[in-house]
Amino acid sequence: MVMEIKAEIDPRMNRYVELALKHAEEIEADYVVIEMDTYGGAVTDAKDIVERILNFEKPVWVFINKDAASAGALISIACDSIYMAPGSNIGAATVVTADGAAAPDKYQSYMRSTMRSLAEEKGRDPRIAEGMVDESIEIDSISKAGNVITFSTNEAIQYGFCEGKMNSIEQILEVNGVEDYEITTFKLGATEKVIAFFLNPFISGILILVIVGGIWFELQTPGVGFPILAAGIALIFYFVPYYLNGLAENWEIIAFFIGIILIALEIFVIPGFGIAGILGIFFTVGSLVLVMLNNDTFDFTFVPFEKVFLAVSVTLAGMLGSVALLFIGGVRLTNTKVFSRIALTDTMSREEGYTSNFKKESMLGKKGTTYTVLRPSGKVSIEGELYDAYTRGDYIDKDKKVIVVSDEGTSLKVRVDE
Repeated sequence: MVMEIKAEIDPRMNRYVELALKHAEEIEADYVVIEMDTYGGAVTDAKDIVERILNFEKPVWVFINKDAASAGALISIACDSIYMAPGSNIGAATVVTADGAAAPDKYQSYMRSTMRSLAEEKGRDPRIAEGMVDESIEIDSISKAGNVITFSTNEAIQYGFCEGKMNSIEQILEVNGVEDYEITTFKLGATEKVIAFFLNPFISGILILVIVGGIWFELQTPGVGFPILAAGIALIFYFVPYYLNGLAENWEIIAFFIGIILIALEIFVIPGFGIAGILGIFFTVGSLVLVMLNNDTFDFTFVPFEKVFLAVSVTLAGMLGSVALLFIGGVRLTNTKVFSRIALTDTMSREEGYTSNFKKESMLGKKGTTYTVLRPSGKVSIEGELYDAYTRGDYIDKDKKVIVVSDEGTSLKVRVDE
């Protein structure tokens, strides 16, 4: 079975290799050949790929069909045999940050150690493997201090990092005496293609629009049902693809739901808008951004600024789009027949004979005393009868004289009778 590593080593490639090796087991492939052409990528994902290759029971060969740089070199050295096409290269495995600068020594040390142990495991020179990472290592006739090692095809053969120069996978099989074979090239299935579709930043923005708009509409009009259902479906399509590809961590998803809970508490339980609401927005927006980024618990050393900017832009665009949709679409929704079926749109005006005043006679101008403290609502006593009452916001103590200034509704509006 042939699988291709011809793109950046990232969570998506990590998942591709995982699925490819599972497929190789299912079809009982006798050999796995990796056709490689990559400039590298994330060390963490490369290490996962290496572990899968080492744990695979059948031989894994790599055919470097141009470049195996950085993380690509690490993966190549983990394979049982390395073959290279004419004009190809392997090496230059120095760990770099998102801006292309050399990463701190702790990352270089980890990479040196990994390259050294893999070379020893596969019977290759561990000192040369280290020299592909550390420019300070000087090896006679191979490299001078200040340059990391990068081998051409002939150099790799000379120093034991390539078994032979090959022009095709078929030639590799022939050299190894493999006959009567069938080559199967692993391709992602329909499900994985759907998952990849939802990883598109534009689609992510639309999903965020539906998530935020649906949740906000449901919070404002509880019980409608459809908005929260749409938001739930959008959440699944948003989080699941990123989770399956190793981008969304458990804590990032949990942070989103914590944010929603805090916002709900702010709206329904805690008066005003304070710490809970601010934290809720921070957790919600932060979660939507972080799931798109291959960060290591807030470590953005290897995350390019362009990807951070894109993730933030997509999230903000989706949220602003949901606000615009609520304002524009909300007005149009109220004029539809569907809305009239789920909401009361009739107006009961005074001109048509409707009134909220249930009292048989007007209470306007009548005087009494406060039966309880009004802050600003409570009860008043007028002509021996108790009535619900409220003020314009003033605080009135018990047993104070008051006068009715409005009697519409079920409560009387009063003020102090001076």
